[in-house]
Amino acid sequence: MISSTDLPDVVPVFPLPGALLLPRARLPLHLFEPRYLAMLDDVLKTSNRLIGMVQPYEGPDGAGKLHSIGCAGKVTAFSETEDGRYMITLSGASRFRIAEEVEGFTPYRRCKVSWDGFDRDLGPVEKDGHFDRPAFMDALGRYLTEHGLSTDWESLGEAEDELLINSLSMLCPFEPEDKQALLEAPSLTTRRETLTTLIEFALRGGSGEEVMQ
Repeated sequence: MISSTDLPDVVPVFPLPGALLLPRARLPLHLFEPRYLAMLDDVLKTSNRLIGMVQPYEGPDGAGKLHSIGCAGKVTAFSETEDGRYMITLSGASRFRIAEEVEGFTPYRRCKVSWDGFDRDLGPVEKDGHFDRPAFMDALGRYLTEHGLSTDWESLGEAEDELLINSLSMLCPFEPEDKQALLEAPSLTTRRETLTTLIEFALRGGSGEEVMQ
């Protein structure tokens, strides 16, 4: 468990479209680009071992823009393949807001960040007191069938609210902007409401790009 005193002012960031990390969730990543291998090497030398996951987007003057809110994860597992690549696992610690990008000599990007406003990320597991699980699971089943996806229904049925909602938010094939909306949801209840809206809209034949405008 990471405490607020462990959170640094500057974090290395990994801009990866569609890759969503949420607090208390786990995200497996495959690193092979030299700049991200260098990032991992530097991160493993720190006491916090944090990497910030951020959604990039194409701005009016071209690509390379970063959304203002991301989520930092601690490297909790890593293994090297024979050809020098790494498989790592990030355990979600806390969301952050980017203040500015830091210029420097590293091949990867770094940002000065603020952790203010995300206190609940470092707290206990969240509950969703208004969660109609049977109705949600019914819609989820139809969504997965329509998209040719399968899941472990027994594990989903036994999962706590937060694990269920956050895991589906991370795994469902939504557009990057929809993933960003799920990340920015201020509470578990609002994330579940956003997730439900995305699922229901997809079932009606809409696109995530339309629903989140």
